[in-house]
Order: sequence, then C-alpha cells, then structure tokens
Amino acid sequence: MSSLTWIRGFNGTIGRIAPRWTAERMRRTFMVPGEWPPKDWELPLLASSERVTLRFGLSVLRWGEGPAVLLLHGWAGRAAHIAPLIQPPGGAGDLGYVPPTPAPRRSPGREANVVLFAHALLEAAGELPPLRAVVGHSLGGAAALLAAQMGLRSEALVTVSAPSRILEQLRLFARFVGLPALARSHFIRLVERQAGISAACLDVARYRLEMPGLVVHADDDTRVAVENAERIHAAWPASRLLRLPGGGHHRLLGERRLSESLLALLEERPAMRACRRVEKTASAS
Repeated sequence: MSSLTWIRGFNGTIGRIAPRWTAERMRRTFMVPGEWPPKDWELPLLASSERVTLRFGLSVLRWGEGPAVLLLHGWAGRAAHIAPLIQPPGGAGDLGYVPPTPAPRRSPGREANVVLFAHALLEAAGELPPLRAVVGHSLGGAAALLAAQMGLRSEALVTVSAPSRILEQLRLFARFVGLPALARSHFIRLVERQAGISAACLDVARYRLEMPGLVVHADDDTRVAVENAERIHAAWPASRLLRLPGGGHHRLLGERRLSESLLALLEERPAMRACRRVEKTASAS
C-alpha cells in the first residue's frame, strides 16, 4: 500500500468521524511546505550567488550584473528549480530569487500561503533596484498576480504554470488527499482564516492587470491545468500567451522557448520606454 493510498483511506474514515480535526491536519500539511537539503548539482549554483538580507529577516539570492529581475519559485520550491531562468543562454542579468516559503534558517515564519508570498514579493521589491520584470512559477505566479493588485511596481510580469483560481486549487488538493465533503469545507475555511482572505477573492477574473506580461504554460501540465493560462490571459489584456506542447509543471522551466521569451521581454522594455519618450516629445512640440 502506498503512502498516498493510506492517507486517503485515513482521511476518508476519520474525516467522517472528526471532519474538523482531519481538515486542520491537512491544512497544516498544505501550508507547511517540506524542506530538503540541496543536492550536489545545486551547490555550484548556490555558490555563485550573493545572499542579501532584507527587512523582517527575508533574504534573496542575487546573480549577475544586468537588469533587476525578481524570480519567485513555487510551493516548496527553491533556487535550483528556477536555475534555467537564472542562467539562461545569453544571461538575463541581475536575477533575484525570493524564498517566500518558511525555511526556518533563511526566512521568518513556519507556514506559508499565497498572501504571504505576495507580501514577501512586495517587501523584496521595495528594497531592490527598480524591477525590469517579475517572474513567478506556479504558486509564485499566483502571488505575483496578487502582488500586482497590492501595488507591485515592475515594468513587466511573467507567470509560468500559474493557477488562476486559488479556490479551485484548494478543492483539488482536498479531493486529492481524500477528504470527505464536510471535511473539505472545513479545510477551505481553515485555510481562508489563516490567510485572512476568502479564497474566492483570489481569482484572476477579479483582478485589474495593466502592466505588460507573458503567460507561459505547458499543455501537458497535470498539476495546474493549461486552462488556467487561458483564463489569466483572458483577464489580462496586456499579456501574451505562450503555450508549449510539453514541459509538464516543472520541466517547463528548462524549455529554451521560455528563456528566449523572457530575454526578448527584457530587451523589449527599454525600447518601449524610448518610444514613449519620443511620443511625449513630439506631442509637446
């Protein structure tokens, strides 16, 4: 019997007897991401970075000497997961990596959620040079979209494999771990109480997105369905959609078309600023 089968069986049985207790147990599982030591192949990447400590104990890793690009990993993610974007062919410049998950030795707190991710992003952005772009993977992408509603300043925004509706993701997780109906309801309410916001509000259809952006997703993503990218793109008039036939949820980060699109976006922004300056000068004359 696999561990997942055992968990589903336990939740299915105890969740009917003690739904709230079982829901709280799964809430802690959901909101406390695991922490694992870096693997050998990650060490050279980490050694080439500079750790910068910000306010409230938050820290970022910094690479390069080019335009400031802030990268936000996904749930239980870490720098190695976004390594292809940190050091793409041609180099994208200064890439900051924000570890918003509760790594006890690096960042404050023991639990995490999309709202805390967004606040971590805002705190980091407030202390770093003006941002050329913000790139968020998975839950990091959802947090970047939320941070844009909270005043995030960046020339562009990129989401990769990001969910468009947090409530939908909570429901999927609750079903995945085998919670019965009443326990599922308790689970969602407990997560909302901890995050301090209704999950239904964390829906891209409710957002106002004005900065230029890129929405990237793989058709074969089994964790976050590609329909999420379609919804994000539909709610974001200034975005472009890049759908790739393969790449799953994590392998997509290593796809050459993604790094090329990111570099193209970085090169495009200064040109657009120059165009705006020319337009203003012409109108003034």
